[in-house]
Amino acid sequence: MKRLMAVLVVAGSCCAQNLADVVKQGEQIFAKSCATGYCHGVRGASSGAPRLAGRGFDQAYIATVVSRGVPDTGMAAFAGRLSRPALVAVVAYVATLNGITNPAIGAGEVASAVLPGPALTGDAARGAELFKEAVRGFGRCSTCHEVDGFGISVAAPIARVPASAAALKALATPSVKTGSMDGESMPVLVLSEGKQGAVFYDLTSAPPVERNTPPGSVKFADSSAWRHSSVIGAYNDSELAAILTYLRAVITP
Repeated sequence: MKRLMAVLVVAGSCCAQNLADVVKQGEQIFAKSCATGYCHGVRGASSGAPRLAGRGFDQAYIATVVSRGVPDTGMAAFAGRLSRPALVAVVAYVATLNGITNPAIGAGEVASAVLPGPALTGDAARGAELFKEAVRGFGRCSTCHEVDGFGISVAAPIARVPASAAALKALATPSVKTGSMDGESMPVLVLSEGKQGAVFYDLTSAPPVERNTPPGSVKFADSSAWRHSSVIGAYNDSELAAILTYLRAVITP
């Protein structure tokens, strides 16, 4: 029994050490490939691109975005740029930045996360293209929403798809607040607020701008005059209906 317990302890230590080594490797790769220039900053704290740390992303989402990239943005697909072990390491490291203390490090987890989604036809396929269509500029849905591995997750994940284009235009946005600082008011999505200051997205213009402010420098009030309809004007009702068909095809209620 003592011999068996010793073997189990050693095996557990090896696995823990292996995970630590993988995460450390991911941190090193991230520092060279993802934290430089107009990218995600040291430890994903952002220096231009969207902040990665403390966003609550799950590992499947992280694996999808790292592997596939985000079309028509500066976020490249790394599945063809990194070896499988390096890809797994980066995904594991970014997972730890989001509070996942024991990220999976098997190559299978990354592979399963980047398998193609359901085959789309008709209006669903058309809606998928419209959702990310580059000619819409920042007026496209993927500027603020991530769906099926595409887009930027400024807003929370879509949990319920509106019934029609009219319902989409009239969509209530209770999470949008009014921020006030230096005599200026703006619609905001608050990411965090505490003793270290506040982090929020300023929705005044597209794309939303992530702002970090010192403690006490900004005040937030519930509700805002901002409306979802103000940012989807690049689409007509027929196009919005196709996008909703796409969302119903890929989002599980």
